[in-house]
Amino acid sequence: MLKFIAACLLLACTTLQADQSPLRFAINDSWGMPMVRIEHDTAVEGILVDLQRALAAKVGREAKLIVLPHMRVERAMDSGDIDVRCYVSPSWINAGHKRFIWTRPFMSQRDLLVSTEPGSFKVEELQRERIGTVLGFNYPRLQPLFERGQLFREDTRTQDQALLKLRAGRYRYAITNEHSLAWFNRHQTPEQRLFAQSVLATVPVSCIVRNEPDVPVLELLHAMEQMAEEGRFDQIINEYR
Repeated sequence: MLKFIAACLLLACTTLQADQSPLRFAINDSWGMPMVRIEHDTAVEGILVDLQRALAAKVGREAKLIVLPHMRVERAMDSGDIDVRCYVSPSWINAGHKRFIWTRPFMSQRDLLVSTEPGSFKVEELQRERIGTVLGFNYPRLQPLFERGQLFREDTRTQDQALLKLRAGRYRYAITNEHSLAWFNRHQTPEQRLFAQSVLATVPVSCIVRNEPDVPVLELLHAMEQMAEEGRFDQIINEYR
């Protein structure tokens, strides 16, 4: 009898430990502020850091933020090494992630064509220009232009580097999003600021959750709905404006 009770206690403790295991969130090291700031391979602040910690807390878990190179994130998803990936759109990733469930969107991203001079025109009007892009990022509207040689990718490792190279005159145009552009300009003198020329796309971004028994899938989906109703997403984003 004592052995049976001990076995039950051991099973209960093991189950409790499993239930309290951290949720593993992917952090793409190509992102920059205000989405995330990375120091010594550790995500220390940013919209996604705050959002993911708040989401984990909602379901009673700790958030473990795993910084990965962009090209390794999908492999980590496929191998089950991460539980949640936020800041993603169906148009950005392969369609085969059936082991993951999409949450509701938590924000929209506007992708912009930017330059060092004010103006307004469509990207299709450019001819034989090098465009500052991020290695591994998909740009659906620009892809046909790249494929036929009308425009050329100039890949950098991070979004910040793409804008810094534009500012330094390495090329005349780059692609970024409105949040990254606003954050960049916030830290420049008026003479150094960059300008949006046109909107390439407006994309709702969500999280995807690994659909396995050790992940509180329904609780996470419900937590995202609650955070939206409470205005928590807007609060987090506004803290970095």
